[in-house]
Amino acid sequence: MSIEIANESGADVDEESIISVARFTLDRMEVSPLAELSMALVTLDNMAELHERYMDLPGPTDVMAFPMDELDTRRPDAPEASPALLGDIVLCPDFAKEQSRKAGHSLIDELHLLTVHGVLHLLGYDHAEPEEEREMFALQQRILADYQDAVVETRRRNAQRNADERLLGIVGLDEPPRSADA
Repeated sequence: MSIEIANESGADVDEESIISVARFTLDRMEVSPLAELSMALVTLDNMAELHERYMDLPGPTDVMAFPMDELDTRRPDAPEASPALLGDIVLCPDFAKEQSRKAGHSLIDELHLLTVHGVLHLLGYDHAEPEEEREMFALQQRILADYQDAVVETRRRNAQRNADERLLGIVGLDEPPRSADA
């Protein structure tokens, strides 16, 4: 799966973790590993321009998703999913910063939420109607919770691996066996 990210916002954010949550979401939604996704982080002014041009709404917003027109359906329950360029997700870290403060979590947590939200839009999910909103937001929360659990488990495994390697080093078992010639 190819995920490209361009940070044009000037914000210092962990781009790798944004890519990681996007990849996790695409995997969870059983999107083809051949799929491609493009992401951009932009300034408030750039986001306002996009928001006005494509949504006919004033001012900036937090996230916009631009699915590729060549695909009619992308939901996992749609017949015959195929690899393709999914589209573009545009995030505005400066806009998200205020939202994260109000929500009581970090900027990166907000960017993760917005990334999952954007991916779901690219896959055909929407929240225009109450039932659609319940479905999309429940799925979004489930994916984020599973992602956070996976991150915690990965950290736990890495800590255990490091502890095991230190112990092996102490008892001298971390070195490769010496040949009889040495």
